[in-house]
Amino acid sequence: MPNTVLIGAQWGDEGKGKVIDVLTAQADLVVRYQGGSNAGHTVIVAGHKYVLHLVPSGILHPGKQCVIGNGVVVDPLALIEEIRMLEKEGIVVQGRLCVSDRAHLVLRYHNALDKADEAARSDGKRIGTTGRGIGPTYRDKVCRTGLRMGDLVERDFPERLAANVAAANQALAALGAATLDVAELQKIYAEAACALAPYIADTVEVVNAADRAGQQILLEGAQGTMLDVDFGTYPFVTSSSPTSGGACTGTGLSPRRVERVVGVIKCYTTRVGEGPFPTELLDAAGEDLRQRGAEFGATTGRPRRCGWFDAVVGRYSQTVNGVDLWAFTKLDVLDSLPVLRICTAYELDGKRITTMPASLAAFQRCKPVYEEMPGWLQKTSQVTRYEDLPVAARAYVERLVALIGGKLGILSVGPGRETTLRLGL
Repeated sequence: MPNTVLIGAQWGDEGKGKVIDVLTAQADLVVRYQGGSNAGHTVIVAGHKYVLHLVPSGILHPGKQCVIGNGVVVDPLALIEEIRMLEKEGIVVQGRLCVSDRAHLVLRYHNALDKADEAARSDGKRIGTTGRGIGPTYRDKVCRTGLRMGDLVERDFPERLAANVAAANQALAALGAATLDVAELQKIYAEAACALAPYIADTVEVVNAADRAGQQILLEGAQGTMLDVDFGTYPFVTSSSPTSGGACTGTGLSPRRVERVVGVIKCYTTRVGEGPFPTELLDAAGEDLRQRGAEFGATTGRPRRCGWFDAVVGRYSQTVNGVDLWAFTKLDVLDSLPVLRICTAYELDGKRITTMPASLAAFQRCKPVYEEMPGWLQKTSQVTRYEDLPVAARAYVERLVALIGGKLGILSVGPGRETTLRLGL
C-alpha cells in the first residue's frame, strides 16, 4: 500500500473508523494527525463495537504500530481511560502505541473553559462544541502558552501547570463559572505522567524512520473537510485541519512522501452541532434516515442532522484534498427509499452556483438544486460483490462519483468489516 492519507469529506461521522480498519490490514504504521477526544471512530469487529477517541483504529489489528501525532491535542486522562479499556478487551497497547512529545495537552481547565464559553454565548452564536476542551487547547497552542506531552514528564511541570490554572481561573470567574483547585490538578497530572511516560516519544522520527525503512504508513484524520478551520463553514468548525494538508503538519511527514488520498463520504449527508446545512431534512424523512443509520454521535450521543447527498460539498472536498479514491459508506441505509434526491448545485439569490461560498451568510441563503433517481427497494447488506448490487443501487453510486470526481475504491453496505466491497484498493 502506498503512503495514504484518509480524510472525511463531509461534516464528520462519515464512517472513517471502519474504512481505516479495512485499510490497516495493508499498513505497517497508523498515525492520527489532528483533533482530539472530540472525535469518535466506531469499529465493529465480529459483532463487537469499539469506539476510539484518541488511539488510532489500527490498534485493533494485532502487530500494527500506532502513533498519535503532534497535531493531535491529547487529554491524558482520556487517553489513560482508553488504553485501559483496550487492555481490558485483551488488546495489547504498550509497545504498539506512542504519543508525540510535541502534542499539546488538553487539561481540565480547557474543558471548563470550553463549557463556560459555550454557555455564555447566545443561542445564535453557539458553535455546538463537544465540551471536550479542544478549542481552548488549540487557542493556547497558537498563543504559545500551551503545555505539551513532553512537558508532562518534566520536573517543572507542576509550576507551569499552576501558572496556567491561575490564568484559567481568572477567565472562568469572569464567565461566572466555578474555578479549579491547583493542588488537586497537580496531583492528578503527576499520576497521569507516571502512567503515560512509556508512551511519549519523538514521533517525527518514528514516522520518518518507518518511511525510510519502506514501511507503509496510513495517516488518519478526524472530523471532516467541512469542519476544517480554514476550509469549513467557519465559524461553525473545529479548531484544526482535518483536510489532507493537515496530515503533514500534524505528523512531520513530508508532503513528498504522501502518495494517495482516500476520501470517506456517506451516500447521504449528516451534520452534528450548529451551522448551515443546505440539504437537511427537517421532516419524517430526516428522522427516518437518523433511525435507520443510527445517526447519533459516537462521542456525545447527540442526534445527527440528516439530509440528502450534497455533490457540491463532495466536489469541494475533492478539490481541497485531492482525493484519489472514494470510500462510500452506508448505502444500505437507503435500501427502503423509493426515490433518492441528489443536490447537484445551489441557488443563491436567484443564481445557480456549483461551488462552495466562503461567506457564512451566503451559504445560509443557498437552496439545494436537486435531481432525482429511483431507489432499489432491496436489501444490500448481504451483498459481497459490487456486481451483485441492484442495478439502481449501482447507478446511484456511479452517479455520485461522476458528480464529485475521482474513482470508487470502497463501498460499505453495513457496519461490520465483512460488509465492505473493495473495488480499487
